[in-house]
Amino acid sequence: MSTAAATVPIAGSTSADTQSGIVIPEGYTLHTENNSHILISSKDEAFLNPVQEFNRDLSVACIRVWSEMINREKEVKWKQAQERRARRTTTDATEGKEYRPYKFVLLEALSATGLRSIRYAKEIPLVRFVIANDLSESATAAMRRNVDLNGLGPSPETGEGKVRVNEGDACALMYNHRTEKTRVDAVDLDPYGTAAPFLDAAVQAVNDGGLLCVTCTDLAVLATTNYFEKCFSNYGGIPVKAEYCHEAALRLVLNTISTSAGRYGRYIEPLLALSVDFYVRLFVRVHSGPVEVKKAASNTSMYYICSGCQSFFAQKLGRTIEKINESTGSKNYQFKTQAGPPVPSECPDCGFPLHVSGPMWSGPLHNTEFVSKVLDHVEGNLDKYGTSARMRGMLTVAKEELHTPFYFTPAKVAGFFHCTTPSLEEVASALLNAGSDVSRSHACPGSLKTTASRTDIYDVFRCWVRKHPVKMDKISNTSPAARLLAKEPGAEADFTKHPKSVTQSSKVKLVRYQQNPLPNWGPGSKASGIKRKRTGEDNE
Repeated sequence: MSTAAATVPIAGSTSADTQSGIVIPEGYTLHTENNSHILISSKDEAFLNPVQEFNRDLSVACIRVWSEMINREKEVKWKQAQERRARRTTTDATEGKEYRPYKFVLLEALSATGLRSIRYAKEIPLVRFVIANDLSESATAAMRRNVDLNGLGPSPETGEGKVRVNEGDACALMYNHRTEKTRVDAVDLDPYGTAAPFLDAAVQAVNDGGLLCVTCTDLAVLATTNYFEKCFSNYGGIPVKAEYCHEAALRLVLNTISTSAGRYGRYIEPLLALSVDFYVRLFVRVHSGPVEVKKAASNTSMYYICSGCQSFFAQKLGRTIEKINESTGSKNYQFKTQAGPPVPSECPDCGFPLHVSGPMWSGPLHNTEFVSKVLDHVEGNLDKYGTSARMRGMLTVAKEELHTPFYFTPAKVAGFFHCTTPSLEEVASALLNAGSDVSRSHACPGSLKTTASRTDIYDVFRCWVRKHPVKMDKISNTSPAARLLAKEPGAEADFTKHPKSVTQSSKVKLVRYQQNPLPNWGPGSKASGIKRKRTGEDNE
């Protein structure tokens, strides 16, 4: 059975879909995604974006793997508790006892049609129940209809269903779950636009070790400097004007989540952060711990970005000094301010002015072990995800991706030098032969990430120009190219093919980057057919 999404339009009187056997009322369209079905009203009650199927597939896979991970953690703690109890008694404390798998509660704050919540309830075995919330009366009515359609409504015995619909303000609902006894295990934020207004409530509503899933679709704010003042008001940071702006967008959102959590003695552990099409999607674990909260400043940086050649220079806000007590083996930490600035007012590579961006998260974007587990899960369940080919591609790149900021493309750097573009393999080999690490980036086709400095990258291109000369008569003396070419390379580059220049994702033909799936596709318009109490909260 195919798991791809399908929409069946119905015109005229009531009819039934031949494949699902579902009776479709007049004026409704049946949309099927995997084994979940929803009815979409022609009155535009709630927003649904079919292109977001990849987002939903990825979310199901990530939450499922996280739930298995947290279940294992709780099982280990249970066994340790039983062993301690056994040592205190004469009988075997575990006799006749068996660990019960931990069932978790998920809160989707902005549910709209309810499709995402329905898929979570049907496809993730360890879900206890899902709270599906929306502020719109028409959207919650649509949700109840769709929940019942999938057999997830209230049961006659308990009066509670596996998907529990709530009509109300998203922040108010999450604030009601901020006490330790009322917290939920996972929170999913998928708004139309920015998730910034909901983050303060979300980081308080999730349990220790719980999962926060965040989507932001406002890349016109996050990934350009056209509305930097809006970016600062939403995310507390200034965006980047450079080719790596989409990775900077991820880091701006992560910093917002980190600072929001830090106010309440909590810190974040990014599991997976992806820039996808017209949005960013992040999966972050939230923990409590005063020492780790203090380390947040060491994972936060300002960046000086060259307006000419896009070189970047990091200014960390703090540094952490770790000292180990030799007698006890315990770790002690000292937290210091960071000296700066790291660079003069002009770019040392090309002499152009620098602009300031950030603060933003400068730590890892992904947890490699977690990404590997999600990739293994997807490869073992290819028939359960309609976008499994793309999921494999994105996860393979994310698994290999270096944790250092930022990526670059040989084509862009060649443009700064006004030279022919070396192949990706040639640039990667030169950097690898010089002793640097290299990986691809999920955020941009044809991109590379490396531990080499920007100056080292430019030295590779200076050596390339020696073999492929540039016509200097067409280059202005005041341009970045003239100043970059005027310098001699610090070391000779070796373009001999390196065995690590071809990565695992390069060997297999994988779908890493989205092709336009529909005419005029994109983030779409929010539902507007029925008046809302409040706008901007429906995106499913």
